[in-house]
Amino acid sequence: MTGRRAKVERSTRETRVVAELDLDGTGTFQVDCSIQFLKHMIETLARYASFDLKLVAEGDNDHHIIEDVAITLGAAFKKALGNGPVERVATEFIPMDDALAMVSVDIVDRPFADIDCPDNLYAHFFRSFAMSAGLTLHIAVVRGFDEHHIIEASFKSLGRAIHEATRPRKTELSTKDRAEVA
Repeated sequence: MTGRRAKVERSTRETRVVAELDLDGTGTFQVDCSIQFLKHMIETLARYASFDLKLVAEGDNDHHIIEDVAITLGAAFKKALGNGPVERVATEFIPMDDALAMVSVDIVDRPFADIDCPDNLYAHFFRSFAMSAGLTLHIAVVRGFDEHHIIEASFKSLGRAIHEATRPRKTELSTKDRAEVA
């Protein structure tokens, strides 16, 4: 399948974010962001999801940048995914040193997020991404004590889970067939 790409721009008084996403990529990325940890996490997400991503983010403070990157990336994800049938549901466990994180997603357009994360800014990132992307997202920390490792294992798990959940399939995976909204 080709063409599952999107470009989304978000500009507010506080931020400007541009994301170009290719769901059928190879995990290449180009991220320009002043928050080095966020840059590292977005690159990690793209690599583990095997999505190609170009992202530029600038803004007035860390909270606004992190939130708007999540919203923009979620909107690009939703737009690139389109309406074709996909596997929809996936769960992944990823260890990173002391940390073990589990992420489950359902691409169902009933956004919900239950996030176990030791850093409120990154918990907010995951919630904002899920709401904007239209995902049900659960992140559970099985164990860990180093916040960096926990957050990174969560991003890696999310990447693997959305990679699996976005794989095309021949038919819709639902007992409702197709839900149409008028």
